[in-house]
Amino acid sequence: MKYVDGFVIAVPEKNMDAYRAMAKMGAEVWKKHGALEYFECVGDDLSPEMPGGMTGMRFPQMVKAKPDEKVILSFIVFKSRADRDRINSMVMNDMAMNNPEFTGKEMPFDLKRMAYGGFTVLVEK
Repeated sequence: MKYVDGFVIAVPEKNMDAYRAMAKMGAEVWKKHGALEYFECVGDDLSPEMPGGMTGMRFPQMVKAKPDEKVILSFIVFKSRADRDRINSMVMNDMAMNNPEFTGKEMPFDLKRMAYGGFTVLVEK
C-alpha cells in the first residue's frame, strides 16, 4: 500500500528563491532513489469558507505563519512505508544532501514550526 510523507512549513517570502532551489534538488534526489512522486505546493487559498459551517485550524495557524511568509505543503509518495524508510536512508546519505557547500548554512525556514508525518494511504482512486 502506498505511503506518503507530508510536511507543512512557513517560508519567509525573501527566502522563496532559496527554498525553491533546495526543493528542486530534493525532488531530484528523492526521485533518483525511488520516490514515486514529489510535490512542493505554495498556499494560495488558505482561508476558504468551510462547507456547512464547519470550523477548524487553518494551515497558517498550524505553522504560526507571519504576514511575510508563504505556507508550503510538501508531500512525497512511496510504494510502501518500508520503501519510504529505505529511500529516506539513501537520501540522507546521498552526496548531494551532504555537499560541503551547505555546511553551516541556515535553512530558509524555521524547522521548529514544521509539521511532519508519515501517512498510510486510506483511499486512492
